[in-house]
Amino acid sequence: MSDLAQLLKESWVLVEEERDQVAGYFYARLFLDQPSLRQLFPVHMDTQRRCLVEALVSAVGSIDDPEQFAEYLQGLGRAHRKFHVQPAQYAVFGPALLEALRTVADERWTIEYDQAWSEALQLLTTNLILGAESDTGPAFWHAEVLSHERRGTDVAVLTCRPLQHPLVHQAGQYVSVEAPRYAPRLWRSYSIANAPRPDNVLEFHVRAAGAGWVSSALVRRVRPGDLLRVAAPMGTMLLDRDSPRDIVCLAGGVGLAPIKALVDELTRFNRSRWVHVYLGARTRDDLYDLPELQRLAAAYPWLNLVPCCTDDPGWTGEHGTVPEVLARYGPWHEHDFFVAGPSGMVRASLRTLAELEVPAAHIRYDSFGEV
Repeated sequence: MSDLAQLLKESWVLVEEERDQVAGYFYARLFLDQPSLRQLFPVHMDTQRRCLVEALVSAVGSIDDPEQFAEYLQGLGRAHRKFHVQPAQYAVFGPALLEALRTVADERWTIEYDQAWSEALQLLTTNLILGAESDTGPAFWHAEVLSHERRGTDVAVLTCRPLQHPLVHQAGQYVSVEAPRYAPRLWRSYSIANAPRPDNVLEFHVRAAGAGWVSSALVRRVRPGDLLRVAAPMGTMLLDRDSPRDIVCLAGGVGLAPIKALVDELTRFNRSRWVHVYLGARTRDDLYDLPELQRLAAAYPWLNLVPCCTDDPGWTGEHGTVPEVLARYGPWHEHDFFVAGPSGMVRASLRTLAELEVPAAHIRYDSFGEV
């Protein structure tokens, strides 16, 4: 570990328990110095403060890997174009954050920590600006909702089509979505559930979160004809067409969306690779897209579908979580893996794959926060 990384991590430990206070002070300082920036952010800042902390932790964790550090931050810079943030406005970010860290750490803060964060924030700001300036495409697309289907009490499958310009994406990627009529200036990330289509239609699977303004609006309020805003695609959970290995997909809940997009892509060219899809839910009623998956499995002999439930005594299929069911079979060390679902399910799956000695280079997943 470099001296810079060591100092950053040491100093972050000092304020980690007061992370909400750091974020609150940062935004208060930012809006006091640049009042015009306030209109770019939502009225309720709780989620935005959490996102700042997640971004800081991710950046600090990758400071010793210049390629990963640059890739992450430049992606963040591209993503923030949807907020209408101009590159020059990033100049106020570093000083405001450094003041927040100093204030919260108080007498525990040292000149060495100050110098380390000054250096890191300069690198961070530079990469944010590089990312923002590197993308010459639209910051977001207006998209008309074409269909909206409720699947149970808290899940909806909806389709939309970007207006004017096609949104170019790859199977497995995700986008940020805003429902301006119902939750203005709030963006949440959702995976696209289909491979690129000639008609440019995008499919989304959304579960209404408890206090999620955007997800609740997309499930309960959005109707055909409404306009959404969809930001540029992101993510690296992409198929390697040149790989000779068979494929295993692990999906939990609406994490099925990117997996379904990958399967959709495979139906267009795959002839030689077996594809195993493990789909997990609490009960059979939560397997909201099972009939469509069964139709695909019947049409493509290379597709093997393994649905599993954790809390459904009458279920005649596999019982247990996705990683538990996966571990009953194998060996898996010569397969390409794709993992998508709630964060707890993804973490459990990655632990199981490590125990099963699946090489990390064979595993793809996207851990996206809200950007």
